Amino acid sequence: MKNTHKPIALTADQLFCYEDRGYMIVRNLFSSEEVEGLRNRFDEIGVAGTPIPGYWEPDLHGNGASDPLKRYPRVMMPHRYDELSMRTLLDSRIRLLLRVLLGEEPIAAQSMFYFKPPGARGQALHQDNFYLEVKPGTCVAAWLAIDPSLPENGGLSVVPGTHKMSIVCPEMAEDSESFTSHLVRPPDGVKPIPVNLRPGDVLFFNGSVIHGSAPNRTKDLWRRSFICHYMPKGTTQVSRWYFPLLDFDGNVVEYPISQGGGPCGEGFEPAVLS
Repeated sequence: MKNTHKPIALTADQLFCYEDRGYMIVRNLFSSEEVEGLRNRFDEIGVAGTPIPGYWEPDLHGNGASDPLKRYPRVMMPHRYDELSMRTLLDSRIRLLLRVLLGEEPIAAQSMFYFKPPGARGQALHQDNFYLEVKPGTCVAAWLAIDPSLPENGGLSVVPGTHKMSIVCPEMAEDSESFTSHLVRPPDGVKPIPVNLRPGDVLFFNGSVIHGSAPNRTKDLWRRSFICHYMPKGTTQVSRWYFPLLDFDGNVVEYPISQGGGPCGEGFEPAVLS
């Protein structure tokens, strides 16, 4: 499970971008061979179509042409049953970079894999820490591109500077555009900008950053991605949906469960992971 890589030095521009805008890109953090390994692993799962109860439950009898995400939904918490996913979640390069961004040791909370085939809906603008409920501070996402991530195939967009915002209670999203129901509108005068990524690039962003994606409007381009969430070791509470939490040696670590349903109350408590 444990892996070791050479230290990666962040540039002044990367650090400034993270501090000023709430996100940064690390190009080619994962090799083409590593990306191909992840793509092949999840393509095997997708093609086989065998449900993994509680984690990946495709609809094999529905109309995949009208809603491709019925056949290829996101895979939740694959690190709990897949060794390659566990190694990726606890990769030493991510650990070293998170130490810089968090200023302390990171703790792993979540992994996900998105297939996002052609024609798939996007995910409305949202803030990750609404779901993780990390306190004090916030969580950090590491978003690994498996395919090119571009506006035309539903690549990710971020709203710069919104890491300085509080968590906003969401409104209902338009279900023709988004497969999730929550929408957080950017402040007046601020717009989402696309983040173009190549396979192997990793986007790190603060848990308060408003971000999301449009539908994949292409006919033949997939937009696969492997996404992980982390929190500072000094966290004092986190949502129960993310237990068990892991340190980077793979050990389960205990934390108090967040109380009151987060900043928007029990009525907004998510029934599924972000």
